[in-house]
Amino acid sequence: MYAIIEASGKQYKVEEGRYVDFELLGKKVDEKVTFEKVIMLVNGKKSKIGQPYVANAQVEGKVIKIDKNKKIIIYKQRAKKGYRRKQGHRQGFCRVMINKIKTKAEKTQNTSNEEV
Repeated sequence: MYAIIEASGKQYKVEEGRYVDFELLGKKVDEKVTFEKVIMLVNGKKSKIGQPYVANAQVEGKVIKIDKNKKIIIYKQRAKKGYRRKQGHRQGFCRVMINKIKTKAEKTQNTSNEEV
């Protein structure tokens, strides 16, 4: 079973027991994280697609690491002008271990009018 969730303005495929690297979530290490914006749940032939999100579904996880990615180099140069600029960047990320993908059972309401 896996789910497609929306977090940090991006979509991620998550599975139970695996970790996913998100952009910084504002959480600390060993804090629990809950993602409410579940776009799609896939469980074999029992798939649910949200419009825009699946009702009563959520993904729970735990932050296991906060770090930075490898450095990327941004280099600009203009030919024959003597213009050169070199800049580096390390994007921060938050590694989350996905513990549980769950759907809440919808409550059935008793609409019959019974008199006692």
